[in-house]
This record gives sequence, structure tokens and C-alpha cells, in this order.
Amino acid sequence: MTQGSVARIEARIAVLIPLCLALAGTATRGQEAPLALTEAGHATVDGHTAAYTIHHLPANAFPELPAAIGDLLDRRGCLIPQTYEAHHPENLIHASLEHAGSSDWAVLCASKGTVALLVFFASAPDHPIVIATARETERLQPHGPGGTLGFNWGIDRATPQQVHDARIGMKPYPPPIDHDALADSVIDNRTVFHFYLKGKWALLDMPEE
Repeated sequence: MTQGSVARIEARIAVLIPLCLALAGTATRGQEAPLALTEAGHATVDGHTAAYTIHHLPANAFPELPAAIGDLLDRRGCLIPQTYEAHHPENLIHASLEHAGSSDWAVLCASKGTVALLVFFASAPDHPIVIATARETERLQPHGPGGTLGFNWGIDRATPQQVHDARIGMKPYPPPIDHDALADSVIDNRTVFHFYLKGKWALLDMPEE
């Protein structure tokens, strides 16, 4: 297992219940619990064609999300894709991404076949920043004994301590960071860390794998 996949596993809370049960507690007052929306089809990966399944969640599956951001995601037609290993709603995070103490959000938004990694700073919540985009079918990989394709792109909050731990062994050791980074992972593969500093996004230097 690579260091990136270890960091991703550590960043998650392992909940060994089906995703539909995890969603049972996410209903907002006066609403039914949101249901996962499933897309299925066939795609070609590395020259092999196989069936794929992608589960999506609407913004209201995340009751902690500010209503204004949820409404903006709905207007953009966003659904939030879930990785094939998901056991609880994921790919929407709350973190201090602009600076220490800021209250920011990041989300994977799937719309019309394209997935965008969006960041909403508290200082400009109506103007999301696009960090990366990809065709949804370009983010598939086989899993399980049958080789079914599933969505493999996940994001997580990376605290300064988690970044410090991931950099152990680097020489020279980079300067420490004072606010959260955005961990951007491919399951069982490399994790990169997006970091915002002095008005720009950059990738943090990490050990070679």
C-alpha cells in the first residue's frame, strides 16, 4: 500500500455499514433522507471494456453544508460522486483552506459527465474556485472480484499535523504549514496536497514514492 493510500485511509472514519444506512440520519427537518443516485454503463479503461457503477449524492445529503452553498451547487446541477469504497457520505469537506481559522468548503461536483473540484472560501462564498476537472468516466478503476469499474477520486481535509506526518523523512524538511491543505487522492495510488498561500494554489512537496 502506498503512502498516499495510507494517508487517505487515515483521513477517513471507517464505518462498516452500507451507504444507504449511513444516509438514514442525514435528513433535514421536514424532509426524507436523500437517496443515492446511481449511474451505470460501460467504459473502457486501459484497453478493456467493463461495466461501471457510480453512486452520487445531492447537496442535501450533507446537512452541515451552509444553505447558500448547497443552493449554488443545486443551481449548477451538481451531484457529489462517491468512491467505490465509500461507507458514509464523502467528497465534501469543511476545512481552513484560505488561512488559519477560515471556514471553507471543498466538494467534487459532477454535472453533465464532468467532475470539478470546487473550493468555496468563506471570504467569497458565491465565487467557487475550480482546482481541477476531469471527465467522470476518466476517474474509474476496477475493483472487487468481478472487475466492475468504480469511481476512484476522493478528497479529504489534511491538517498541518497530517501534512507534517506525511513529510517525515524528507531532506531538507520543508517549512511547516499553519493551515489546512486539500488532500486529492486516487484510491490505492498517490495523494497530492493542494495548498493556498499568498493568493495562489500550489502542490506541496512530498516524499517520492
